[in-house]
Amino acid sequence: MSKIKVMDELLANKIAAGEVVEKCASVVKELVENSIDAGSKEIKVELKDSGVAEIKVTDDGSGMDKVDALACFSRHATSKIVDEEDLYHINTLGFRGEALASIASVSKVDLKTSMGDVGTHIVINGGKVITNEPCEARKGTIMTVSELFYNTPARLKHLRSLNTELANITDYMNKLAMAHPEIKFILKNNDNTILNTVGDSNLLKVIGNVYGMNIVKKMEYIAGETDDYKVTGYMSLPEITRGTRNVMTTIVNGRVVRNQELLKTINDSYHSYKHETRYPVVVLNIELDPSLVDVNIHPTKMDVKFGKLEELNELIGNLIQKKLRELTLIPEIKEEVEYKKEDKNYEEIVLSIDRLWSENKKEGLIDFSKKEEKKEIKEEKKEEKIKEELPDLYPVGVVHGTYIICQNEKGMYLIDQHAAKERINYEKFKVEMGKPSKDKIYPIFPYVIELSASEAIIMRERMDILREIGFEVEEIGINSIVIKAHPTWLIKDYEEEQIRKIVEIVLETKDFSIEKFRESAATMMSCKQAIKANEYISPEEVEKVLDDLRHCNNPFNCPHGRPTIIFYSNYDLEKLFKRTGFEI
Repeated sequence: MSKIKVMDELLANKIAAGEVVEKCASVVKELVENSIDAGSKEIKVELKDSGVAEIKVTDDGSGMDKVDALACFSRHATSKIVDEEDLYHINTLGFRGEALASIASVSKVDLKTSMGDVGTHIVINGGKVITNEPCEARKGTIMTVSELFYNTPARLKHLRSLNTELANITDYMNKLAMAHPEIKFILKNNDNTILNTVGDSNLLKVIGNVYGMNIVKKMEYIAGETDDYKVTGYMSLPEITRGTRNVMTTIVNGRVVRNQELLKTINDSYHSYKHETRYPVVVLNIELDPSLVDVNIHPTKMDVKFGKLEELNELIGNLIQKKLRELTLIPEIKEEVEYKKEDKNYEEIVLSIDRLWSENKKEGLIDFSKKEEKKEIKEEKKEEKIKEELPDLYPVGVVHGTYIICQNEKGMYLIDQHAAKERINYEKFKVEMGKPSKDKIYPIFPYVIELSASEAIIMRERMDILREIGFEVEEIGINSIVIKAHPTWLIKDYEEEQIRKIVEIVLETKDFSIEKFRESAATMMSCKQAIKANEYISPEEVEKVLDDLRHCNNPFNCPHGRPTIIFYSNYDLEKLFKRTGFEI
């Protein structure tokens, strides 16, 4: 007797739900993306108990007729693609035709929808149709999902706490709002409003809704394109970072996506401008031909693969690095202000954002419309922002042998002498490793470094890297190398320690490149030779530090990303001492 049978459709839907419906946020994602595909201008998401009890999504989109209203709950039923060719030119957020069938199989669903004439009301419990009848003719769709996983208790037990479920939903809605600033989004939980955007295509306003107005003031606009990619968006100043990479948002043709290589490119572009464990706030909108991206590698459609990824990484990296080079990155110490809607300052900030948006729109620098045909951006006169060098500073003292105090007509500056010297050394070592001298030092006793078998294999491939920067190195024995000579720029008395560290960098660096190697080695050595904290230096040495720092390509951060200098304006100093508003 045969054992293999075609499983019941309801059972198949429950199995599919295990991939498509992981948590409450998964349901919100699928429903809201359907609303976007329907051309909605306003989408409201109302939750009860973080979505565990109920998720209600109301939109003003195109709606469905009575046939489609029932058919949309069938497995593999979709209006987005017709044949295999469509799979390679996807212009919608949804297309798989699995989500609604999966959701309906593990919850209770109430649908009211209309195209503007007679509406349709459908109720489905656990995949079974309970009600199918006419209803009022409000154009758009109202989808209510309640008692998620009520008939699959094992899945219900694995839902997180209410706060965690709400955090996941809020995070995705925030990102979706940034991906579609032209749509008004409202998110409520138990009648408490969490997100409420305007829907006027102003991305800066949405960033303000998500991260706060203080962050908006620290965001910089970037834009660029190649033959295949167009990238626009905002990046934070290096002083604005967070402890999670989740603040780096990438959007592809209106779809919020995850691609680890893209996130790594964004983060690496801030290298030496911030600490390696911190991440910048970035929102990037990437436009490309749909044939260059594959969104069909996971049921959630968030993980994607790009064609010509190297070209995209290079474009993004160059845009961010160019902007960082243009900026003067001296953090200004100000009293923190929380902007509230009733505050005058809040209105000023919003007006300034509107003004900036209008100016950029007028110059053709911003275009987030998805319905307009692609047009070439004609740039008339575009002034490059010239990098502002470190201002003239006049030293007046040193505090605790650590901080150099300087002044000029603008205010007071504090310079971390260790961080400043690290930056100076870092740029010096990078140059020396890039243009190595033929001069070498031959120690009386060569340095022998033992390796594991796997390390020895890697080292054989990368031995020329060490030779290129001035080392004389050979294999010795089975799994060892001998350093017979080293370049003159190694720090005296730390030669062996630095050689071993450089060998470690060569062995451990993933996606190895000579540029990454020089970065890592220069960072390591710059710290060793820097002035330490609590080490008093002479006035002449202070002047030398300031002069050397002034000639650095980036005088504002040490190689680890810490600031070398911070600024107190005259106004801020007076404010600290309550002198503002008083006549002396």
